[in-house]
Amino acid sequence: MKSDRRRALGGHGERLAEQHFASAGYRVLGRNFRTTSGELDLVVADRQAIVFCEVKTQISGTVAGPAGPLDAIGPRKRLKVRRMAREWLESDAAGGRPSRDILRFDAIGVTISPAGELLSLEHIEDAF
Repeated sequence: MKSDRRRALGGHGERLAEQHFASAGYRVLGRNFRTTSGELDLVVADRQAIVFCEVKTQISGTVAGPAGPLDAIGPRKRLKVRRMAREWLESDAAGGRPSRDILRFDAIGVTISPAGELLSLEHIEDAF
């Protein structure tokens, strides 16, 4: 099924993004958190901020906009991620973290080869 392939592609990109954050010293607080508005890809934290990250993945050679996979994060998606972040903060998953923590919204664009190998990973901090 096409949606299964899309889901597998997205999951692969999210795992690569998670590895990227872990190697940079972030703690993963949540992955694929379901909300009434949708699903948050990654929630991570460093010493300064709780970061809500939207991950977009593409296979090299497929049609994408000029900026690649990050083009898919438009104004509607940004608003949706902000709504989902609010739900996460109000949920038990947040573990009572104080709302005064600095919140940040990052974006990661992942490009992989048709064989699934990482070709590029672009991390934009405070993307929206």
